[in-house]
Formats: sequence, structure tokens, C-alpha cells
Amino acid sequence: MIQSKWGPWSLCVIALILLTIYNILLTAKLMYGQECVKGVQVKQTEVAQAVRPPPPPPQCRLEQHVSGDDLQINIELELGRWDNRMLYKLYDRIFVGDRYAQLSEEYFVCLATQSSLERLFSLVQVTRNWSGPISAAVFAAGDDELNLLLSYIVYLRRCFPNIRERVTFHLTLPKSRLPKVIDIDVDVIGGLNCVNAESILRALVARRTGATDKWRTKNPYPQNHLRNLARKNCQSQYVFLTDVDIIPSEGLAEALNYFLRKVSCKKLCAYVIPTYEIDNRVRFPPNKTELVRLANKGLARPFHQKVFIYNQFATNFSKWQVTTGEDKEVHVSHPVTNFEFLYEPFYVAPDSAPPHDERFIGYGYTRNTQVYEMFVAGYEFLVLSPVFTCHWGLQVKRGRPVWREYQNNLHRKYFETFKKEVFAKYNKDPLRMMEQRKVQSL
Repeated sequence: MIQSKWGPWSLCVIALILLTIYNILLTAKLMYGQECVKGVQVKQTEVAQAVRPPPPPPQCRLEQHVSGDDLQINIELELGRWDNRMLYKLYDRIFVGDRYAQLSEEYFVCLATQSSLERLFSLVQVTRNWSGPISAAVFAAGDDELNLLLSYIVYLRRCFPNIRERVTFHLTLPKSRLPKVIDIDVDVIGGLNCVNAESILRALVARRTGATDKWRTKNPYPQNHLRNLARKNCQSQYVFLTDVDIIPSEGLAEALNYFLRKVSCKKLCAYVIPTYEIDNRVRFPPNKTELVRLANKGLARPFHQKVFIYNQFATNFSKWQVTTGEDKEVHVSHPVTNFEFLYEPFYVAPDSAPPHDERFIGYGYTRNTQVYEMFVAGYEFLVLSPVFTCHWGLQVKRGRPVWREYQNNLHRKYFETFKKEVFAKYNKDPLRMMEQRKVQSL
């Protein structure tokens, strides 16, 4: 009989050595395996040092360094194109999503949205739920805010693959504060890891100069310029126009693809996606059944219901909430039959819909004037189910700042001219807006 040269004691020693090596490797993996930023050390500035987040989740991108591709910004400050009144310079496609063109062919709907620096974090959740192309128009006032904005976009593209692949960014700058130079702080974005993106954004916003903060307080935000810029850079057949903090329900892009492939619209159609505001303490509802359950418990309610009820009232949320269980495929729940002025739904429609009037800069009469013109032009608004969008936070009415009331009053005067132009263009007055003016003038 042949005896092994390895005795029991030798085998135990070998097993112990292997176990020790395994434990060392396992410990190293637990300590470093899920880090989002590793590799070359980059000097951290005060922003990076101010934010010390916990270990990042495994879905984060792994590279720390800022590559040359990250900094390839398609913008020449001396160029751009002016708006009609030469108040703002517009720049198309300053960052292009890696798969933006491909996704624009695969999906019927492009999500068009707009944002300033303060709310740009919302794109992280938007891209989790929306898998189609996204056209995002952003605004900056002055050198400091532009460079902070570009830094944060580079950070988002570096850390979140969905944003890098799906989102194409465009830029609007005010004539009175046109930046002179692009100077991205590579130390900032290179030294930040890929979690707590919202906290990092707050730290960046805090770096704006006092002069920029003061200017932003006194000067209106050009919402309609940004909306038109985002819309016109969409490449898909349909556009879903939102604000950046409006979060789509999960799988909405695919659901709309299925619906639009088989739907037949005999006239001008706009498909309304119901919008709710939800309590910050709950998780994002995965489906309509859960959203209705939250609404029944007072943890969700129609968007702006307490702040300005006319904003979404014509959607008829009570009718939409009736069916839940068997409500699986996207379909038209009901038409909007009680359209009224000041209605501001988020809707899906071809980009042949009327543009947003850029005389309305700031707050008041920005979205509802465009929706009103659609109604006069003959669009039918059809509410879809079971899809939806949500806005975080149950909003309450507070005293409006003086500057906002000033903008509303100014826009009220512009609207007198606007409604005359709409009447002259379509020779229709379905809401008798012109008659109301005659009565008021008597």
C-alpha cells in the first residue's frame, strides 16, 4: 500500500494557511470592494471635505479620476443663439448622452425637462424610472454659477451611468450676466464620491457668490425659454414635458411605447399623466394601487391641491382613482371634459403643439397659457391610467414673496395681449375669454 507523504498534521497546517489568506482577502473586499472612488488621490477642496458620506452602494461608478471625455463640453461662450428678444443666449447639446440618439429611435417619447442648479439632483431618480431619452435644459447666471453647474453635471455623468447614457443637456444664459470663461474645478469633482449627491449639490450651491444670489432673487427664471429649448432638442415623435422634480412612475417610457404603438388618434390628442404630491416619509409608489392607498391615507394628494387647486383639477383624480386592481395596460381612463383656464397638466403630445410663449418670464401664466392655446387649437386632453408622476412633499400655501406677486401682475397684463393673438390666430374663443374682457371693461 502506498502511503501519502502528507500527514494529517501537514494537511491541517495547509488548511489553516489557506483559511487565513481567504480571511485577509475577504476583509479587503469588505473594506474596499464597494468604494465608488478609488485609484489616484485627488486633492479635495472645501466642498469635498464638507461632505463625508457613508460607503456608497454597489451600483455606483468606480472611477475617481476625471477623464478627458468627462470635460469635453460642447460650448463656445462667444457663440450660441439669441432668443427672439435677445435677452438670453441658448446653447444646444452641451453634453450629449452616450445612447441618446439610439434611445431616440427606440422610444416614441422623449422626456423634456428644465432645471436650475438647485434642483438638478432630481435627475438621479428621474433616470431610475425613465429609460428613454431625456432632453434637459439648464440655466446659469454668471461665471460662478455656470462653473458650479458644469461641475455638477460632470459629477452626475461620472457617477450615474443612466444620466451619462440617456440625458442630453442644453444651456440658457442671461444677456446681462454672460460668463466670460469656463473654469471647472477638477479638484472638487475629482474628490467627491458617488453617494449623497444631494448633499454634494447643496455644498456646491453654497459656493455661489453673494452677487449671484442677489441677482437670482431679483431677476425672473426663464421657464418657458428652457421648456422650448428642451422640447426642440428632442428627437422622438412625442414629447413628455415636465419639470425636473416631477418623477415618472416606474417603466413609464416602455408603457407609453406599448400604448402609442397601438393607439389611434383621430384628432389632435394630448395624453395627460396624472401628477400627485407624496409625503416625504413614504417610499415612491411602485404602482397605481399603492399610490391610491397612500392617497386614501392622506399621504398623497393631487399636485398643488392645497396650493392652487385649478392647477390640476380638470384631470378629475376621483374618476382616475376608481379602478386599480385590473388596471394593468396603459389606456385612456377618461377625457378631460371640464377644461378651464389655469389648467396645467403634464402631458405627452407631438412637438407640433404650440410653443411656450417666451414673453412670460418667471412665475405666472407660463404653462397655462400654452395649454390654453392647445385647447383653443382643438387638442383633446385624454387622461392615461395606470401611469402617473409624483412630486416629493405635501405642499402648503405660504405667503408669496413680493417679487413673485410682481411677476404675476406683469404677466396678467401680457395675457391680455396674448389672448387677443390666440383669438386672431384660431378665430375661436371656447372659454369666452374675450367676452369676459368686454364685461370687465363696461
